[in-house]
Amino acid sequence: MQDLADLYQAVILDHNRRPRNFVAMESPDRVAVGDNPVCGDHYTVFLRLEGDRISEVSFQGAGCAISKASASVMTSLLKGKTAEEARKIYEKFHQMVTTGEVDPENLSDLSAFAGVYQFPARIKCATLSWHAALNAVADPEAGKVSTEE
Repeated sequence: MQDLADLYQAVILDHNRRPRNFVAMESPDRVAVGDNPVCGDHYTVFLRLEGDRISEVSFQGAGCAISKASASVMTSLLKGKTAEEARKIYEKFHQMVTTGEVDPENLSDLSAFAGVYQFPARIKCATLSWHAALNAVADPEAGKVSTEE
């Protein structure tokens, strides 16, 4: 079990040190800001949509290792997904970070966040960019989401 925990930690550290899609997108269709004032996480998520499908997604900002790694993994997973597929991925992710239960059918870098449930304050860190992205997909005028609202 320790080997798995070490692997998960390595995945989070890798995505924190070398975040994927960490760039302000030129000419996005949608933009939303996520803010976690308690932890200091602040990210802007940029999206391009083709109909109901996310064709491009990126993010910029700063925050703790969990929030940055989660945003990095999120952008990699949501590219090419429909709004409904993105919502379903988030629901599974949220279930995992609140319970620690990993879906054995869907092992990906998301599984690295299974231990977050042990630290309830960190759940907000892990889900912040997801809330921003899903709000941006749902509403072109999404604006800002906060963990404290």
